[in-house]
Amino acid sequence: MTPTDATLEFWHEFASPYCYLSAARIEALAAAARVRILWRPFLLGPIFRRRPHQPSPAQDGPPDEARYRRRDIERLCADYKLPLTWPTGYPRISLLGARVALLAGDDAWAPAFTRAVYHASFAEDRDIGAAPVIAGILTDLGQDPAAVIAQAATPEHKARLAAQVEAAVARGIFGAPSFVAADGELFWGNDRLEQAIAWAVAQRGAA
Repeated sequence: MTPTDATLEFWHEFASPYCYLSAARIEALAAAARVRILWRPFLLGPIFRRRPHQPSPAQDGPPDEARYRRRDIERLCADYKLPLTWPTGYPRISLLGARVALLAGDDAWAPAFTRAVYHASFAEDRDIGAAPVIAGILTDLGQDPAAVIAQAATPEHKARLAAQVEAAVARGIFGAPSFVAADGELFWGNDRLEQAIAWAVAQRGAA
């Protein structure tokens, strides 16, 4: 990447199957457009709890909507040629994965870790809330799982994740995946990924 390359924040929640789709697609699309992706893990539960008429940490759509979303994911995975094994426990607890992903920041292993967590959950039906699953992913990436998980569990890092949620709220984020361009323009949903990248490219041209 060069200093003239555009940037795009990718706000993702490990419980979201639509984020699984975006995480699998974003790097190739961004590289082709010379857009640098800033990986921004966060939690949707604290944001959902703030809804005045439905203060629940879950999405809590009606049954017809839930069925539609599941079928939509199945169709999109087939279109993208992504493996899908629907999690037996859904939504998964995403807290540990988010803490570790935030610890990775924008280091070289952050994208690979993120993709691996989504693959474990939505392709292999593994419990990503369990420390051994996260530890195995870290080991595969050449990281020290005990050290990373211990650091992710410190009070300071827990506070950092809480601050990340507040940063998402400040950007107007209410769902995931969300993409935020350098000028603050917000795009929500896997189906807005291409549009978000195009916007980031246009902002670079206007600079």
